[in-house]
Amino acid sequence: MSDTVLAQDKKLSNAWLVLFLLLIIYILNYLDRYLIAGLVDPIKGELQVGDGFMGLLMGPAFALLYTSLAIPIARLADRRSRVAIICIGCFIWSMFTVLSGYAQTTWQLAAARVGVGIGEAAFVAPAYSILAAYFAPSRRGIAFAILGLAVYFGQIGGYALGPAIAAEHDWRMAFKMVGVPGMIVAPLAWLIIREPHREITPSTNETPLGPLFSLLIRRPCYMLMAFGMGLGAMSGLGFGLWGPTLFSRAYDLPVEQAGPIFALYFGMAGLAGMLIFGAVADKTTKTSMKRPAQLAALALLAASTLILAVTWSPSIDLAKMLAVPSGLLGGGWSIGVLATLQYILPDRFRATATSIFVMVMTFLSFVIGPWVTGALSQSFGDDAGGLRLALSIIIPTGIVGAIMIWVAARFIESDKKALE
Repeated sequence: MSDTVLAQDKKLSNAWLVLFLLLIIYILNYLDRYLIAGLVDPIKGELQVGDGFMGLLMGPAFALLYTSLAIPIARLADRRSRVAIICIGCFIWSMFTVLSGYAQTTWQLAAARVGVGIGEAAFVAPAYSILAAYFAPSRRGIAFAILGLAVYFGQIGGYALGPAIAAEHDWRMAFKMVGVPGMIVAPLAWLIIREPHREITPSTNETPLGPLFSLLIRRPCYMLMAFGMGLGAMSGLGFGLWGPTLFSRAYDLPVEQAGPIFALYFGMAGLAGMLIFGAVADKTTKTSMKRPAQLAALALLAASTLILAVTWSPSIDLAKMLAVPSGLLGGGWSIGVLATLQYILPDRFRATATSIFVMVMTFLSFVIGPWVTGALSQSFGDDAGGLRLALSIIIPTGIVGAIMIWVAARFIESDKKALE
């Protein structure tokens, strides 16, 4: 059964309603993830830790199990209900977000962040697999772009809502209040979203992971995009998670002001960039499937250069001015990569292959990026100057990633044929 037929199946839920519910869940996913980024200095002040430990909380504590569990969860999603997996995961990560607010020691907080990572591992691969079934290839760019808006809504919420709640109460209350909505949305989505049918034979349903992994690593488009997106995400995420702290330290702003300023200028521009890139990606697929990946590479290259300039801006006014083009270009480049990925992957192992892809990206971006940035910042002085030097090492990885994605576009059709 083709994706178009699946999208038109009368037994399925309305595709746009499914997209809306997945968007809400994904917003909560990123809101829970970015909440800690807006509360770095208040947590540091109370728990008496340095940037290195905060980088550990934002990076490995969250991402190690997130990364390692993503593949077995995706394998399960290729066989069982993707909807149920997403909803269970949402409930789990929301519960651990609430528990983060009850942490009394550094290691209790780290354990709660591990729990958040476990729950969030259940979302990305099953969600994109569901959308690939509900939307035909010519509409996936805009669908993925709308889902990708969650990154920026979640960032804005984490940067602005967390510090605002902390200023009124404390940082623990921010975690408690942000975690509750996900525990409500999860069962609601489970009742509404219907699982798309898949034509999978018993033999293809039991495709061993080893041979599948061997097949994927021989595909240059798949591998170059995975590592290219990982390096691009390392650059953007390293800056995104530490950006509010940089604004606070470099421009002598209170945390409750630095977070909202960062969120407003980068987040709103990123939202616009995501939608624009999604629409453009859909149009360019009509001429060539290479175009979305090539546009992604160019946007990533420009965005990485601009955020490096923001990092060293001598004034908050210049930083805000540069933030707008940075957000526009950095906001949607990943859509071109993800749309290309779903194009080359067959339905029978789409969730698993997507999860392997996300594992590579997540390890580079969430495990290495925030942790190394924090460790370098601490070694360079644990202040504004040290954080700027650390980001100057991490951000240029996006330029390398852009080159890899550009090269990957040459192999799209050959990889699609080899994987069918």
